[in-house]
Amino acid sequence: MVPLLDYEKPSPPPDDRRWKVVDRTMRSHGYEPHALIQVLHTAQETFGYLDEEVMRYVAASMRVPLSQVYGVATFYHFFTLKPQGEHTCVVCTGTACYIKGADSLLAAVEEVTGAKAGETSADGKVSVVTARCIGSCGLAPVAVLDGEAVGKIDVDGIKERIREWTSIAGDNGGAPPAGIPTTPVEGPAPQNPIIEGVTAHDTRRAS
Repeated sequence: MVPLLDYEKPSPPPDDRRWKVVDRTMRSHGYEPHALIQVLHTAQETFGYLDEEVMRYVAASMRVPLSQVYGVATFYHFFTLKPQGEHTCVVCTGTACYIKGADSLLAAVEEVTGAKAGETSADGKVSVVTARCIGSCGLAPVAVLDGEAVGKIDVDGIKERIREWTSIAGDNGGAPPAGIPTTPVEGPAPQNPIIEGVTAHDTRRAS
């Protein structure tokens, strides 16, 4: 993987409204570095976890070193950098989605995978995640399946998509046993390409 440069701001897909949710939080705090934890909370609640693209985007937008964002994300146990499963199903539980049946969608996902929200199926295939709001209220209920936002999805539709991943047949036949919790990164930050070339004394700011 090519080392990531500080302040190399990615250009997210314009039709992915989740980025606008993160933008609103940064804007409400004036893009001040002291709001980094709040912004990362919003990002994780929106995307389900903090991947490299999200951290790069936050670092560039808030004009803080990428190493600082990575350090905060790995220091606090409530942040996680990636789901444990091969596939990720994020169910939006915001008000609009809840009214339109998000609870039924989540129950269906948990039934098929055998994993609760915040867990990964025992076979390691699917991580089940909830998001407070992904900014696509007009398409409620919404689920994000491997990064693809799918609006107006129903119980049968979400079950079918997950079974394509897991090859599980029937309403609950063959469902794996209770899932295993996803594990946030704790303790010393592991080696990661995201901080290659970034020194401990890097205090550069974006131009």
